[in-house]
Amino acid sequence: MLQELSHMDRITQLQDEIQRLLTIMSSTIAYLTARSTFLQVSEQIPITKTRNPDKYDPPELFEANKTELVQDLIVKAKQIEYLIQSLPVPEPEQQQANRLQALEQQMQDANEEYIQAVDRASKPSFSC
Repeated sequence: MLQELSHMDRITQLQDEIQRLLTIMSSTIAYLTARSTFLQVSEQIPITKTRNPDKYDPPELFEANKTELVQDLIVKAKQIEYLIQSLPVPEPEQQQANRLQALEQQMQDANEEYIQAVDRASKPSFSC
């Protein structure tokens, strides 16, 4: 039981880390679109729009920030990979079916015991 809780903790951690990765990705996209300037990538396609200089970061700062964002993404991805690798190997399907069948039998036995206990408790007992 304790081992199953540990596995659930890992799954919860994995969910949390994936959520953080998505947050980092979203923030990265927001930064890249909001703080970049328009650059001409082809001589055949002119730049038709410019941004106010206070709306974008200087190229050196922009590159440094991009590098940091990439590093954050890589670190988070490696943490997720580690958590995935630490998850247990799934048990074979037949073993799962046998375990569920045993649990169902235990539940039926417990229900029968409960019904018998209720019947005994509801019968009046005479003592002198």
